[in-house]
Amino acid sequence: MKWSELKVHTTNEAIEPVSNILHESGASGVVIVDPMDLDKDDVTLFGSVYELDPTNYPDEGVYIKAYLPMNSFLGETVDAIKESINNLVKFDIDIGENNITISEVNEEEWSTAWKKYYKPVKISEKITIIPTWEEYEPVSSDEIIIELDPGMAFGTGTHPTTVLSIQALEQYVNEGDVVYDVGSGSGVLTIAAALLGASHIKAFDLDEIAVKSTTINVKLNHVQDRMEAKQNNLLNGVEPGADLIVSNILAEIILQFVDDAYHKLNPGGYFITSGIIQGKKNEVKEQLELNGFDIIEVNQMEDWISMVAKKPE
Repeated sequence: MKWSELKVHTTNEAIEPVSNILHESGASGVVIVDPMDLDKDDVTLFGSVYELDPTNYPDEGVYIKAYLPMNSFLGETVDAIKESINNLVKFDIDIGENNITISEVNEEEWSTAWKKYYKPVKISEKITIIPTWEEYEPVSSDEIIIELDPGMAFGTGTHPTTVLSIQALEQYVNEGDVVYDVGSGSGVLTIAAALLGASHIKAFDLDEIAVKSTTINVKLNHVQDRMEAKQNNLLNGVEPGADLIVSNILAEIILQFVDDAYHKLNPGGYFITSGIIQGKKNEVKEQLELNGFDIIEVNQMEDWISMVAKKPE
């Protein structure tokens, strides 16, 4: 089968909504090509991504590559994708250059070429993320290894929003905690919570592909006995009882369920939010405080913000 690679030149802010548009349009995989991955200091203070070729990366913004089967509907699909991405500006999302190009790839190239973007990376004091096809030897006895198969959909955890989330989990997850992961994506935060000692993790995502990806990666890391993945809209219909809720998602989405998160947390529980751009920082902070949370930490990596809020005991 022949495939067409659709490449969108956009912004970090638009990664999540553009990726969702591509998935909903039938893309069999999405690759995020972020030049920040080339900067050892920017990716993480703890390690780096190795052997990446700078010529594959844009000077600014990101490339989002999607793979669509070449058929008689391809033209209509591409037109619909362009229209949906253009409509993101109505939601105050910066789509940057929004330059879209299409090229043809054969199935063999499609199934292997994207792997060159993913290498092992140490993202916190304890945690290193490795793609399944890479060989890696731990450098210390207490190093925690997360093995991921991104499934050409959600990356391998090196984006600053994920790094910030995992660093917060490392600090606030306690042995035996019940954790809710809202917008689980590849399941990397679910896995991190389990390996850090959580006794039970519920992973929720509206995207069926994400739920499948989470399930696969959880099994790869042998923590399936402590988690459940479910297709769900945020925390709608979810029972209270979490000691910690983590959500690496757009600020606009976080704002929609702050109140729900507060009521689903046990007293003294933590709400870790990430995926917040600078322009939304104050709005998210105010909403958290308005709903009763105490702000414990505000952290930043590159242009991204994460917050740790606590429900009073």
